[in-house]
Amino acid sequence: MIVVPLKEGENIERALKKFKRKFEKTGVVKELRRRQAFTKPSIEKRKERIHAVYVQKMQLAEE
Repeated sequence: MIVVPLKEGENIERALKKFKRKFEKTGVVKELRRRQAFTKPSIEKRKERIHAVYVQKMQLAEE
């Protein structure tokens, strides 16, 4: 459960902003979207490999 303590006289918008930030960090929405559609394990592995190649190229470009 996400708890956002409010200070005396703190703006409600600021508290909502804190709540939204904490909620986003938990990754609940991302997980729900990921579970909506089934992806085959072979496709997931392919995406991971493509991402690894991309990251490696980015690291080499920095050097």
